[in-house]
Amino acid sequence: MEDRQIIELYWARSETAIAETEQKYGPYLRGIACRILSDPEDAKECVNDTYHSAWNAMPPHWPDALSAFLGKITRRISIDRWRKDRAEKRGGGELPLALEELGECVSGGETPEDLLRSKELEDRFHQFLLSLPVVERRVFLRRYWFLDSVGDIADRFGFTQSKVTSMLHRVRKKLRAQLEKEGY
Repeated sequence: MEDRQIIELYWARSETAIAETEQKYGPYLRGIACRILSDPEDAKECVNDTYHSAWNAMPPHWPDALSAFLGKITRRISIDRWRKDRAEKRGGGELPLALEELGECVSGGETPEDLLRSKELEDRFHQFLLSLPVVERRVFLRRYWFLDSVGDIADRFGFTQSKVTSMLHRVRKKLRAQLEKEGY
């Protein structure tokens, strides 16, 4: 079923919207959640919460890209779950590694001034991504948005793990230099 038809089902408040979403995007969403949580049961719960959030968001929202819309919800819910679990105990998965790698470029500020600058930082980050060559951008996003392991990225692109690690290091270095140059 096409995305437009699935969205129309949500807008019509038809429960088949969830079944169609699961059929088309279930594995994709579970993959996102599993890479963050490392627990298939927790991932399944997060995907179910994604369907609930999508149900509540449509209407009034009509997503431009259903896969990105659902992926973003799943990612947010999974990271929230990971944080909750981490508060109770140390967790595994790719999220801690990815956050540690990015920590050398961008640290999470908690002051009001830092929070006000976050939108500006988001815009700068988006501009930085657009300035990267396509392959570097895709590798970077696979690691830090989709939270793929270095091995998975290497397999996907036909690179060695060493090449992926080096590429990510160079891109993080560029990002850090760019952000420092702009006063971040």
